[in-house]
Amino acid sequence: MGLRAALPIISVAALLSFAALSEGPPSQAASADFPRIVRLDPRFDAIVPPAASIEKLTEDFSWVEGPVWNARTGSLLFSDIPANAVREGREGRGTTLFLSPAGYTGESPFTGREPGSNGLAFDAEGRLVLCEHGDRRIARLEPDGNGKKTVLADRYELDFRGFSALS
Repeated sequence: MGLRAALPIISVAALLSFAALSEGPPSQAASADFPRIVRLDPRFDAIVPPAASIEKLTEDFSWVEGPVWNARTGSLLFSDIPANAVREGREGRGTTLFLSPAGYTGESPFTGREPGSNGLAFDAEGRLVLCEHGDRRIARLEPDGNGKKTVLADRYELDFRGFSALS
C-alpha cells in the first residue's frame, strides 16, 4: 500500500489511539447513536486493535483536522483551524495548547476562512511538519523549543504550455 493510500488509515488509527487515552469506561461507545468501527478489511486489525472503540473526548472545538500521533511523547497532535493553533491531547491531561500561531503568522489580521494548520506529520527525524493554510506553505517546526519554523515549500511553478481547459 502506498503512502497516499495509507494516510486516511493512519489518521483514523491516530484518532483511535487517542480515544484509548481517555479515562473511564467507553460510555459513548455503547450508545446506538454513537459511531462505531466497521472493519471491512482484516489488514485494518494490524493498525487498530480489535477491541478499540470510538469515544468523544471533548466538544470544545468547532473544526479540527490533521491528527498525528507522537510516539515519543505518547500524545496526539491536531490542528484547531479557526484558532490558528495545534493542540496536544495526552492521557490524564486532556487537551492543551501545543503551538500558536500554527498556520498564519502575518502581522495584519487574517481575512480568510482557514487561518490554522492542517495535514500534520512527522519527518524521519521526528520534527513536526505542518501544512499551513494561512501562510500558504509547508513548514517544519524545529526542535529548538523556540517555535522556529523552516519553510519547506511556499510556491510551485506550473507550466501550462500544452494545457487545455477542455481536455
